[in-house]
Amino acid sequence: MSKPVTEIDRCPRIETERLVLRKWEERDLDGLAELNADPRVMEFYPSVLSRAESEKMLARYMDAQQQYGFCFSVITQKGSGRFLGYCGLKVPGYQQHLSFAPCVEIGWRLLHCEWGKGIATEAAQMWLRFGLETLQLNEIVSFTPVQNSPSEKLMQRLGMVCVEEFEHPMLEDGHRLKRQVLYKMTRQRYLGQGYD
Repeated sequence: MSKPVTEIDRCPRIETERLVLRKWEERDLDGLAELNADPRVMEFYPSVLSRAESEKMLARYMDAQQQYGFCFSVITQKGSGRFLGYCGLKVPGYQQHLSFAPCVEIGWRLLHCEWGKGIATEAAQMWLRFGLETLQLNEIVSFTPVQNSPSEKLMQRLGMVCVEEFEHPMLEDGHRLKRQVLYKMTRQRYLGQGYD
């Protein structure tokens, strides 16, 4: 049963027909390490991650949960509890370098065996609703390398609007992923066009 969202505890447990979206816990390290070690999953990221790097990432995400009340969150299969990946809202740790900051981004990453099942769309729809209705954010952004057409298509399915292309400030000049596309969903657009 989902507990009510309060001002103090804003990182909810969200359930859909197929999924449970919940906070990170120490037990999620194995799933996260598997996810980050798969070159197919990490094609549009600078590199795959070692288990130690995934452990540091998990610690950062758990810290963000405490600091902001939300972060990219775990997606598990309802019933079995099996780790499928993550999706959620996050304040970029490097946002002082982003021209469109301050911002909250929505993002996702799934195990390769879970691609093509509508899981990321289902989870992202729930997080857009939470961010724009419950948290009353004015807007949510999402960005990805220009080569990553699957993620861009998901942004479009969510009703997000392409705003611009930009150079990712944390990647060196000439990096294959430097050029990024930025999408946005405002609360006004979300509520006005029925994305609920």
